[in-house]
Amino acid sequence: MPEQNPAMAEKTSSKAEESLGQRIHLARKAKGWTLAETSDLAGIGRSTLSKIENDQTKPSFEIVQKLTQALGMATPQLFQQSTIDAMKGRRDFSEAGQGELKETPTYIHELLCVELTSKRMLPYVSTITARSEDDFNEWIRHDGEEFMYVLSGELLFLCEHYRPRPMKAGDSVYYDSAMGHGCISTSEEDAKVLWVSLGA
Repeated sequence: MPEQNPAMAEKTSSKAEESLGQRIHLARKAKGWTLAETSDLAGIGRSTLSKIENDQTKPSFEIVQKLTQALGMATPQLFQQSTIDAMKGRRDFSEAGQGELKETPTYIHELLCVELTSKRMLPYVSTITARSEDDFNEWIRHDGEEFMYVLSGELLFLCEHYRPRPMKAGDSVYYDSAMGHGCISTSEEDAKVLWVSLGA
């Protein structure tokens, strides 16, 4: 979250998807905000925002989270940019336990293979710290599709159109990310999962 996904091989598009910087720029323009207004709301420097929008720098997850909240964008949408690259045969690598950490009130994410800034898939290992549906203020939802594989522990997979699904180590699920969803650990230890998100 890799041999090529058959669904990806069949998917064609007449228009290249926007880069991370372009998505942020378009979201800002859609709100009618200036660079200064947006940087103030996100709590980052104006020059930093300008460099991000012009794809001159790779922002940390923390900065992207601030922009996510300020612009009302889903984080995976920001990270799953799919700019068509003339270079074929790309590769990235993450050492065990050396991914980029990002903690939320319900999960602790370890983003994997983060050096490639233009990729279709977002792979990450997550520790599910949520223990109750009340831990979620609202459903998680964003564009694309997701695959989740339980590495250890037990959890309850929740989504808005289906009954809660108990899952244990070795179980997996594939679902539409736009459907409201979330997970809560049910085992004594926090469950750990591998997630692979694919942008729309």
